[in-house]
Amino acid sequence: MVIITTHKGSDFDALASLVAASLVYPEAKAVLPSSINTNLKAFLAIHKDLFNLFSPRDIILEDVKTLVVVDTHSWNRLEEMEPLKNKPDLEIIVWDHHAKGDIVTPNKNIKETGACVTLLVKEIEKQKKLITPIQATLFLMGLYEDTGNLTFPSTLPEDAYAAGFLLDRKADLQILSTFLRQAYGKKQKDILFQMIQEAERKEIIGFSISIAKMEIDGRINNLAIVLEMYREIINVDAAFGIFKDVEQNKCMVIGRSNIDEINVGLLMRSIGGGGHPGAGSALLKTVNPDTIEEMLLELISGNQHSSVMLSDIMSYPVVTINENAKIEEAAMMLRELGCTGMPVVDKDEHVLGVISRRDFKKLRKPKHMQSPVKAFMTRNVVTISHDKSIIEAARLMIKHDIGRIPVIKKDKIVGIITRTDTLTYFYDLLPD
Repeated sequence: MVIITTHKGSDFDALASLVAASLVYPEAKAVLPSSINTNLKAFLAIHKDLFNLFSPRDIILEDVKTLVVVDTHSWNRLEEMEPLKNKPDLEIIVWDHHAKGDIVTPNKNIKETGACVTLLVKEIEKQKKLITPIQATLFLMGLYEDTGNLTFPSTLPEDAYAAGFLLDRKADLQILSTFLRQAYGKKQKDILFQMIQEAERKEIIGFSISIAKMEIDGRINNLAIVLEMYREIINVDAAFGIFKDVEQNKCMVIGRSNIDEINVGLLMRSIGGGGHPGAGSALLKTVNPDTIEEMLLELISGNQHSSVMLSDIMSYPVVTINENAKIEEAAMMLRELGCTGMPVVDKDEHVLGVISRRDFKKLRKPKHMQSPVKAFMTRNVVTISHDKSIIEAARLMIKHDIGRIPVIKKDKIVGIITRTDTLTYFYDLLPD
């Protein structure tokens, strides 16, 4: 017997991968765990008869010769499959987009795409399998759910290509939007309200973080949705929720990030969970929430080691001009340097402003060319600390519509970050 299964707490990507794998392995039985999320439960209430699904209790494990595992490759995430772990001569095939797992097999199809179903859609296309519109719709639901409609940082070109392939196979976006609607009720609303009331923000190496700690009574569905709403409302780069079930003495830790520099999946794996760069979770027993918060803060700080700081990418030394120099001298320097502006400093090298070609539009008479730079410079200068990230610098450029920002250390200018520098980092448009 060949069976295909996926992880407990199945979501749309898990079911989509399960059904897609059924096309790749037509002789297999698709085994869906009994533990599934709320949105998926609503979908299956209407569509279950369209898919030939089995429950774990329908399977006689002694008869299983081949086990196909999708959207995970960790034994503890499989429902009622533990006896197969030591079964001799069991063939195991894995399809997963998570890097970490403890299922050992030479038959691994693992790549960190935005969704697991992306890998199987590629295989379906390769084998030229026919798919129905409802199958295409399910596959797209799984893909969209795990990539945030192709907006999460973990999304790859393969995910976008797979989405296009499925739309070409008549995936129905109206059905998709109906069943991917977030389940949000009174319990979730009350938890979110309390989280917002007690919200605290922290700045860690240029990124805004919030860690919310709450006690909950029993199992609460869709806490991940609550946390994502929380992150958006308080407007931070990454948010973490530590939800303690007092009766069970365990903590559910959920993280969401919208930047590459804070890899939530990596952080969650460090404390025994898992996930993707933009989303992850972990379940910890008999651990104090304050201890978990300290662990997260330590890990987040350590997770920044690969981030590019301004000191790594800024331009230096910086050409500056004294506040008392003449406008004529500033014009000549800008022309010789081929740049559009430069910082203005006092005798102690403190930044007072910026003189740019925009400021020359203020000149009305020829004699103004003999005026001091400080008379026409832009005074409300935006600066940034040397230990901030390139992401933060880019945000300031967008917010203030400026092309350069002086980089400051101990109140003195040590470099300058320009649009060209940000383009080099983000798009690699310039040669090394």
